[in-house]
Amino acid sequence: MRKWKIDRDCLQTILESSRAMHPREFAAFLRAEGDVIKEILLMPGMIHGDRHAIFNIAMLPIDYSIVGTVHSHPSYSNRPSGEDLHMFSKYGKVHIIVAMPYDEKSWRAYDWNGREIEVEVIE
Repeated sequence: MRKWKIDRDCLQTILESSRAMHPREFAAFLRAEGDVIKEILLMPGMIHGDRHAIFNIAMLPIDYSIVGTVHSHPSYSNRPSGEDLHMFSKYGKVHIIVAMPYDEKSWRAYDWNGREIEVEVIE
């Protein structure tokens, strides 16, 4: 099984974006170089709500560096919902959920099947 890593600057961008969107959900796609998640991709036309973030998959570019998704939960739960699990199974290999208070201890990563996985934060 692949061991994923995330660049600390990318993680900080995710956390800051999640805080800025609160109380609405933040959502984006994850881009990686090899096994290192280095940046996020924001989709045009995304709808951000209190309990959802909606994107049009047809707007997603053909980009093989996209490895999964990230989104926030404007609550203290970083566990995937049924809708999250459905999305995980349809797109990508690694998915991150960030919960309040949107800090380095409030996020978790999951595989396409909703199993929690370890993602190492690197400099």
